[in-house]
Amino acid sequence: MTRRKDQIARFLEDNGLSCAPCVNLAGDASNRRYFRLKLPDGKTIVLMDAPPSKGEDIRPFVRIAKYLRGVGLGAPEIITQDETNGFLLLEDLGDDLFARLAKSQPDLETELYTAATDLLIELHRHAPPKGLGTYDAQTAAQLAALASDWYAFGISGTEKTTAQEQLSAEMARLITTHAPECDVLVQRDYHSENLLWRPERTDHHRVGLLDFQDALTGHRSYDLVSLLQDARRNVPLEIETKMLDRYIANTDQNEEQFKTAYAVWGAQRNLRILGVFARLCMRDGKPGYIAYIPRVWTLLLRDLAHPKLESLQTLVMEILPEPSAKALSTLEEKCAQTP
Repeated sequence: MTRRKDQIARFLEDNGLSCAPCVNLAGDASNRRYFRLKLPDGKTIVLMDAPPSKGEDIRPFVRIAKYLRGVGLGAPEIITQDETNGFLLLEDLGDDLFARLAKSQPDLETELYTAATDLLIELHRHAPPKGLGTYDAQTAAQLAALASDWYAFGISGTEKTTAQEQLSAEMARLITTHAPECDVLVQRDYHSENLLWRPERTDHHRVGLLDFQDALTGHRSYDLVSLLQDARRNVPLEIETKMLDRYIANTDQNEEQFKTAYAVWGAQRNLRILGVFARLCMRDGKPGYIAYIPRVWTLLLRDLAHPKLESLQTLVMEILPEPSAKALSTLEEKCAQTP
């Protein structure tokens, strides 16, 4: 038995769960793992294994979960926590991920996205918790630069150039000019693979929330972009437009200004994801994310087509290669080879 398995066994024993049947659940891009435990009464709970030795910390998850539940949203209840060793026992929110249901029951798609949009409308009525970091222009610009640091570098091998520095500076300028507000909590990975449908619940609890531990204070368009410009599945343009309009109408936003902010933060997010997905392959040995890059590129180009983003579009076209089959193959060939 490895040291980590031994720690898990002791944690379960300490909580009277040493004999509970255990099933491995799908993980994510982090070093966290999840297991479903069956209790004697037939109910199930979830064990989160977040090893501190691999840089994981359960405290942000616990903090944000309590905040979300406190404002009436469907984050899982924290049953037991072990901060030292990185273990959580959580309420089991089920298996009905939005991504799966939208694929198997396409007639449900509009209802799912309406519920998820309405949840953001409700969340943004509440002040974010104090003490969170801020997803401001400089932070966002640095993260957008991952597109050149990993995606472009992985394909062409080009080291950082003046143009790449200009891209980061232009990203910061656009945010500062058109979308600087940081007045709501942004979960940052608010998309179909992290949302669970619970139609038996009422109100906003119908949407179960996962993977929010990296939350910051940021712009109210950010999570809407995450939801409607999903890197992992094609959200129909009709639904994206309808949900964007629904959010604007129910939050009294200026339509022109908000749609500009949406494009700016969409470009930032899609640039960041290009870099993150390339890094997950090249550094972390996870080549499966390369398959999503063409979709992210298409979404990026759509955001860059906004008239206010013309200067950023010029820089992106100069710096970033298109994700051709050859380019993607080059990234895959470097899988787990770049420290």
